[in-house]
Amino acid sequence: MAERPATLEQPRPNPFRAMGFMLASFVLRIIQFVLIVTGMAVGISTVVVWIGIPILIATTGYVRWSADVERRWLRKALNTPVPDAERLPTEGASLLRRWQTRLTDPTTWRDLLYLIIVFPLGVAEFAIGVAAIPLLPLAIWVVPWIGWAHGQLAISLLGPNQTKRLEIKAQRLQSSRARGVDAAEAERRRIERDLHDGAQQRLVAVAMSLGRAKSKFDNDPDAVRELIDEAHMDAKLAVSELRDLARGIYPAVLGDRGLDAALSAQAAKSPIHVDVEVTIDRRPPAAVETTAYFIVGETLTNIAKHAGATEAGVKVWRSDETIVVEITDNGHGGAEIRPGGGLAGLADRAATIDGVITVVSPQGGPTVIRADLPCTW
Repeated sequence: MAERPATLEQPRPNPFRAMGFMLASFVLRIIQFVLIVTGMAVGISTVVVWIGIPILIATTGYVRWSADVERRWLRKALNTPVPDAERLPTEGASLLRRWQTRLTDPTTWRDLLYLIIVFPLGVAEFAIGVAAIPLLPLAIWVVPWIGWAHGQLAISLLGPNQTKRLEIKAQRLQSSRARGVDAAEAERRRIERDLHDGAQQRLVAVAMSLGRAKSKFDNDPDAVRELIDEAHMDAKLAVSELRDLARGIYPAVLGDRGLDAALSAQAAKSPIHVDVEVTIDRRPPAAVETTAYFIVGETLTNIAKHAGATEAGVKVWRSDETIVVEITDNGHGGAEIRPGGGLAGLADRAATIDGVITVVSPQGGPTVIRADLPCTW
């Protein structure tokens, strides 16, 4: 299986961790803002008498250190995939030369911009977090979106520069193509195996029965009749197996009636209760519908076998040019994408159309599996 490169796709964070982040950040934002603004103001105003230079050096170091702390905290609290900073090297240089290098490093100024912006943002988030506590049911839905928006700001300012982002995207696209080829090859082998073990054997039996009937046509009419009946039964079974195989490639209900009907049919066959909600204004491309259909089907099968769940939910909606498929269950959790595992297979299937699978499954549950499937690629 192709190696998965780094990605900057960010899932919605856990609502309680996001709320904790918003509340705990308030004091930190005040300390950061006061120290940075005070250090810059005092340093700049006293630089003419040289006292300001060590103050500015210390302030610059504090900005970089604070931004690195933010990166680690964002990854832990909001599940934001912001990597460690890539800075210009300063090893072996003198103190003033290191400071000069840091001042010419674009990462330093992006760190500073982020820390300045998040002060008023942190005040607003604290107010929202406090107001959200009495309205917990509403907050569980709203707060993750606020955390997601904060994460997007962090990715844009604390994440890689534009060149690095393009490199990451190119690596992801290359990996998606490779995984798509792997998935297509695996599907070809499955179809070939099913044909060989099923319909092909039935058709061979039909040919043999008809051959035996032909040899006895003139001498034993009763035996001929039995052989023809046997061949007829095998032919019907072969047609049924071919129909099932075709349905596995592209189900007729999906082509005729769309995702809502197809997913409802899947849910009806599940041994556990499954709620289905599909809200899509216009039908997406057939490749997207097919990918969403099989992701839901394979996920529901895995839930019934391994999750220990009693109920599940499937929601599908359109967000701009992306179809979002979200499957939840009340099982014991602990699911993760492992090489060669079932969830890795879902990720490979989504990758064939440059889609992304996200899994949030803490121990004890609940589990949320989300697929973001672009409608244009």
